[in-house]
Amino acid sequence: MPSLRVLVADDERVSRTVVGAMLKKAGYEVSFVSDGDQAWRHLSGPNPPPIALLDWEMPGLAGPDVVQRLRAQEAQAPVYIILLTSRDSSADIVTGLRAGANDYVTKPANEDELVARVNVGARVVELQIALAERVRSLEEALANVKALQTLLPMCAYCKSIRNDQNYWEKVETYFHEHSGVSFSHSYCPTCYERFVKPQLDALEDLTRAQREQKGR
Repeated sequence: MPSLRVLVADDERVSRTVVGAMLKKAGYEVSFVSDGDQAWRHLSGPNPPPIALLDWEMPGLAGPDVVQRLRAQEAQAPVYIILLTSRDSSADIVTGLRAGANDYVTKPANEDELVARVNVGARVVELQIALAERVRSLEEALANVKALQTLLPMCAYCKSIRNDQNYWEKVETYFHEHSGVSFSHSYCPTCYERFVKPQLDALEDLTRAQREQKGR
């Protein structure tokens, strides 16, 4: 998949630049904001970046405040959020995670650790995207199944089905177009005994007769 977009929100220009350089080196597409209010607008607007690194203390909204607001709203694709903080006490870490953050990195950030944690977030995002696509496919399949449960006009002789365009088509074609189902043909035991076996027996009798005639 294409490189993921990452938002870096930090009011310290040097820290923002260093973190951005690490992420760009790792192949991520990075955008920057310098306060919590701008971060909130980016993350709550249409098409937000799937990953965000938020400084804990920023002008306007603090990092945990942005996280809490974001988690309070319903989003189709939740943003993976990592808090950047110089606070490393257990109480502070728990506070950030309880606010809804997915992870945290202490400042100044170690490049290997930062990239590794963002890579974890990228894998989570990719799984969420794949799962959402799977859910959409299942919903479409369910809608098609429900459509097939309605009353279908069928010819009493050839068993063709009249489609929505008022054309008659084979049962196999109709079901394949509306549900993606493909058919393999076989014989049920009743039809085998009633139709297929007599034909095979007749063919065998004919073959035997031809052989006897040639042997004379």
